Amino acid sequence: MAKIAPFKAVMYNQAKIADLSRVVCPPYDVISPRRQDYFHDLDPYNFIQIILGKDISAEDKYRRAAGLFKGWLKEGVLIQDEALAIYFYGQHYVLKGEKKFRLGFISLLHLDNSQNSTVFAHEHTHLGPKEDRLRLLRQVKANLSPIFAVIPDKKRIIQRIFKDSISAKKPCIDIVDDEKTRHQVWRLDAPAALASITGVMQNENIFIADGHHRYEVALTYRDEMRKKSPNFTGEESFNYIPTYFTGAGSGGLVILPVHRLVKMDAKNNFDNFRIALLEYFEVEEVRDQPRFFFLLEKAGLNEHILGMYKNKRFWLLRLKNVKILDKIITDKPKEYRALDVSILNYIVLNKALGYSSDNQENISYGPSADEFIEQVDSDSSRIAFFLNPVRIQQMMTVALSGERMPPKSTYFYPKVLSGLVINKHEGY
Repeated sequence: MAKIAPFKAVMYNQAKIADLSRVVCPPYDVISPRRQDYFHDLDPYNFIQIILGKDISAEDKYRRAAGLFKGWLKEGVLIQDEALAIYFYGQHYVLKGEKKFRLGFISLLHLDNSQNSTVFAHEHTHLGPKEDRLRLLRQVKANLSPIFAVIPDKKRIIQRIFKDSISAKKPCIDIVDDEKTRHQVWRLDAPAALASITGVMQNENIFIADGHHRYEVALTYRDEMRKKSPNFTGEESFNYIPTYFTGAGSGGLVILPVHRLVKMDAKNNFDNFRIALLEYFEVEEVRDQPRFFFLLEKAGLNEHILGMYKNKRFWLLRLKNVKILDKIITDKPKEYRALDVSILNYIVLNKALGYSSDNQENISYGPSADEFIEQVDSDSSRIAFFLNPVRIQQMMTVALSGERMPPKSTYFYPKVLSGLVINKHEGY
């Protein structure tokens, strides 16, 4: 049974910060080094100073983040709400020329890693980011960014409560970010509405979309704090993590593909590699870039297909027979084998190139095909692979099977901003 709760969020004080768009930023794990510099230079109170501080010689950036957080609270730059609330969050954005709106809410989610948990993860995680986030959490003693979760929401509780209790109200936050996405936040503190939404959520399965590292870190931190708490009840604030929830059927829920940029070893000859692919794929060259991506997307509706770019040439890789997957991917359930990212990892990277799918040194990830094309053109050792996006039903089916997708399988868009609402642990 899932358990959520309202909380008293720490937020920027708009009496002191007139333009909130200058102080919020995306989640730490999607900020490139160039974007990191941009946000650091944008405003001295930008939230990146806390969630992704720069490395300075002989200085502990985690202690520095804790000092900034406490200092901003003392200065009144950050203030804590007086009443318990759930925070509805709407995002207006444009994708491929189409206007979209995604609606959800942010509340606390009770941490649960028991066998009966109805919280499902869908991606494997890496140790490095978890160690980084744990060191930050230990110092700051606050959940700085909400994780992102999807719920079936078949009763459309999110839309219903928004319409009945919120839509006529003025948002407490209304900003447009540098990517032209409009973010609006409303407080919901009416006891009857809070009781309604917390009651309905008890019967929902919860699928973590973004924030797997932060969720696992929060579990580790909870266990550490439990050992230090002689009167542990399970209701202390470190037993919860702020979570953004949105419905699986929402028209504004978009998953973008996560492409791969691969650095080929000197031992890998590209022509030999292409020949090796013919054992598993029908390989078709497409000379026109727009047509290539059109065909990749169209074919992805009915068959397993990957895209490849090298030497200013595009290829479509169509899997010859799905039975190939049963022979190669023998340790995973059917739902996992059916993922295009699994086909890429097991057949292309592992079989044809001899790489492990978690080869952090030679594999980069990102949603921008154009960026990867540019990098391939500027570096003869690189090759790009393009994927169609994972569908939301695929994500939930894999999670319910007890399996997890490979890291970097999904890219939910737009991201939930960091710096809108913060969960400060009580007593610190």
